[in-house]
Amino acid sequence: MIRQSAIFALPLLALAACGDSVDSDNSAGDATDLEVATTDGEMEAMAAKLVSQDFGDLDLGAKIVGPQGPEVKQRLENASGGLADITSYVACPAGIDPCDPKTAPDDTIYTYVHIIFPGEDNDASTGSGSGVDSSHVESATNFRMTSPAHGFTGFAGYSKLEAIAAVDESVDIVITCVDGAISWTINAGDGGDQWQQGEPLTFFWQSTLPPNGPSDAYLIEANGVSATGPGPYPAAADGVSNACTASSTDR
Repeated sequence: MIRQSAIFALPLLALAACGDSVDSDNSAGDATDLEVATTDGEMEAMAAKLVSQDFGDLDLGAKIVGPQGPEVKQRLENASGGLADITSYVACPAGIDPCDPKTAPDDTIYTYVHIIFPGEDNDASTGSGSGVDSSHVESATNFRMTSPAHGFTGFAGYSKLEAIAAVDESVDIVITCVDGAISWTINAGDGGDQWQQGEPLTFFWQSTLPPNGPSDAYLIEANGVSATGPGPYPAAADGVSNACTASSTDR
């Protein structure tokens, strides 16, 4: 069982459509550049900003056990090699054990969790997040999906304790919708530290749909380049909404 504190009610979607403002709890310290919009692009980013939730506030049940077990360990890589490793799992709400989509209630909310280790090799002989480095990451600035977040409830976030440990209290992770997908932008502030080599950071999002298997749907930006890789991903389903597209026609 994964024990954190309970929060599984669907939130009011803070997608700021039609000019509505968003009061996000993303900031853990000094305001970053995205807190005050000075250009059209920054205004658009502020309008798309989601209210972030803390991974430490979740109370999760059992994980789905797939062909690779309860966790899937993969790499985010490009033509030059690996840029990060990614450990993913999908969990049911607390009280559901085992977590089997075939027997789970129809209204089950599935939590997709992705733990990113910049610069690590994800080799089975060394373990995720340790061992031989695949690259040296000085600054990782974004983790995002490259495909629409089918069934997204509007509830997403990250581990705020891990973010502070990786950077410092000035860190601000801004969550936005981009073309129906979810994007987490890591703003390190003015402290000089960055999210970098071997520092784990957990991201999550919730969907009304279970995973349909691994898909090459995740991306990291670090050292000025990007790398992609697979993780659990839900298939589209008729009549199932995506909070990234439900409230605005331009997402």
